[in-house]
Amino acid sequence: MKKYRTYCLLFVLFVLPCSQSAAQPTARQLSLQEVIALAQEQSTEARQVETSRENSYWQWRSVKSGYMPQLSLEGTLPDFSRTINPVTQPDGTTDFKPVAINSSNLGLTLSQVISPTGGKLFVTSLMQRFDDFDRGMTRYNSNPAIIGIEQPLFAYNALKWTKKIAPLRYEESQKQYLEDREQIAVQATQLYFDLLLAQVNHQIAAKNLANNDTLYQVAQEKYRLGRLSKNDLLQLRLAVLNADLALAQASLDEQTAALALRNYVGLKDSTPFGLQVPENIPEVTVAPELALAEARQNRKESINFRRRLLEAESLVAKARGDNGFNASVFATFGLTAQGANLTDIYTQPDNQQRARLGFSMPLLDWGRQRAVAKAAALNQQLVEHTINQEETNFEQAVITQVNQYNTLKSRIKTTAEADAIATERYDIAKNTFLIGRISITDLNIALAEKDRARRAYIAALSEFWDAYYSLRQLTLYDFEKQEALLLQDD
Repeated sequence: MKKYRTYCLLFVLFVLPCSQSAAQPTARQLSLQEVIALAQEQSTEARQVETSRENSYWQWRSVKSGYMPQLSLEGTLPDFSRTINPVTQPDGTTDFKPVAINSSNLGLTLSQVISPTGGKLFVTSLMQRFDDFDRGMTRYNSNPAIIGIEQPLFAYNALKWTKKIAPLRYEESQKQYLEDREQIAVQATQLYFDLLLAQVNHQIAAKNLANNDTLYQVAQEKYRLGRLSKNDLLQLRLAVLNADLALAQASLDEQTAALALRNYVGLKDSTPFGLQVPENIPEVTVAPELALAEARQNRKESINFRRRLLEAESLVAKARGDNGFNASVFATFGLTAQGANLTDIYTQPDNQQRARLGFSMPLLDWGRQRAVAKAAALNQQLVEHTINQEETNFEQAVITQVNQYNTLKSRIKTTAEADAIATERYDIAKNTFLIGRISITDLNIALAEKDRARRAYIAALSEFWDAYYSLRQLTLYDFEKQEALLLQDD
């Protein structure tokens, strides 16, 4: 009869709560890949990354447009003046005369920079009109067509160096965009497992509370029948109280982690959601040589190193070009005409030529230019040494990440088996305790080992997936699909 009552109590405490919980509606379940996709699509950080990419694109467009032909229209319409000016008379005296004049001009210019030399070619057409209202006189002057060139000599050619550096800077920004997206995946993974561990802790705490409460009620029956000591009964009651406190803390931790993930991913609705345990890990084992080769080819570092070396070389060229000696050539050839009527300026225009060679040369600068050139050369050497060290550090980081990925991958199987064994062992220990064959101390040890093994398994999964997406970010390579990560067309 006593055994029958015990079995009925166990049925009420174990079977009925399970059937009731099964009838409760379940929250939306999200996988790790779904959370990462949401973060890369709609998070605030994703929008910032996309905006930065667009900004770099338009900067590149701006640089490219500077090397294309430029058409400009300039003019002054009108330039009117009514004043009294001093006028020299035929006898050499000065008299003040009222003057009312207007001057207008209009010019259309087509220009093209010459990046290899740093010069500029231009074709321009000018027209001027002068009105003297006091004398009722109008004059026109025009240059229907003028072809010219401006060419600095021996100077630093910024156009040439910008044409070399700007494409690398733009390509680097595109690689940076891919890396930023992968960094979003890494951050989303960390927040995902923060919440997943909080949910697991909540599940553990809820189950422990239910189990401890059940064991306590069974223990009360045993104590009433004289089959359990007062000390063991109090120990079970203390376990119930501790489990209740643990459940309250686990609930708070879960709410905090859920809010952090929801805000980062950009989930606006308040629909509750749960997370799936990502147990299907990639089967691929990464070779360090492959990861290093892909990192060198895909990451921005290789482009960054080349760009910085060019920039340092450009500074040396600038220091040598800006040596104080400046010379430039300016030459034009075209047509010119003037007349009282507008049609006169386009009838039989005369030739017009102009040539100018200017220079400036310091005679004494107290070694300033030599010091500037030496500083630029030393800066170039410093950049080379720095890049060599950064390249070594980068390769070491890639290899270290590969080793960490492979090590964590092999550890998943061990922690999963330990989790299963600890769970089974606790179930056996609980049933053995119910029939009075082990002490409450042994039961608590089995419970602690079960919880520790479960948390260790989730922590191992967290470290593995963090290492997986960090390796993708370091190499910009998808090792499952065996292809490099590429920009998607908008």
